Amino acid sequence: MARARSEERRGDIVRAAVEVIAERGYRGASLGAVAERVGLTQQGLLHYFPTKEALLVAVLEERDRWDTGGGSRASAGTWRLDLLASLVEYNAMRPGIVQTFSALLGESVTDGHPAREFFTERYAQVRSEMAAVLRAEFGERLPSGLTPEQVAPLLTAVMDGLQYQWLLAPESVDMPAAFRSFLTLLRGPEAA
Repeated sequence: MARARSEERRGDIVRAAVEVIAERGYRGASLGAVAERVGLTQQGLLHYFPTKEALLVAVLEERDRWDTGGGSRASAGTWRLDLLASLVEYNAMRPGIVQTFSALLGESVTDGHPAREFFTERYAQVRSEMAAVLRAEFGERLPSGLTPEQVAPLLTAVMDGLQYQWLLAPESVDMPAAFRSFLTLLRGPEAA
């Protein structure tokens, strides 16, 4: 019972951290602000997350769990291009999570940022997963003649780049429609 309550409290803290980071960015977010949002003292919050960095990692891991339906990172065999389009549509319904992820990603490129290692490892894994998705869909060569490994970073860049454009101008950028257009480009002239 106590363990379940502790896990529930940790979840409340992570959700509050997502909100605070979305509002202020990682560097502007304080443990005190997160603690206040969940009705704890900063010392009480430290019982659950001993450092701001530990809380940040929990936020990033939670975001990945939401994307994969509760598991850790999805295995390459579970993704298909049409499911990636569904993920883009899902992200369009949760701007706060996308904003938090995007803010953390942007901040993580600076030296010494506590999320830098997380994102570096995550992108290596995502590129590998995207290459597997592309290989399952097209084989060893896409209609363009490029290999799945050549296109995987481009697919990843389109997904994340669309998120930034959509966050900045949601009324002008239809993220799901733009991603479907990109998939049409990947599939070549026969798919159009």
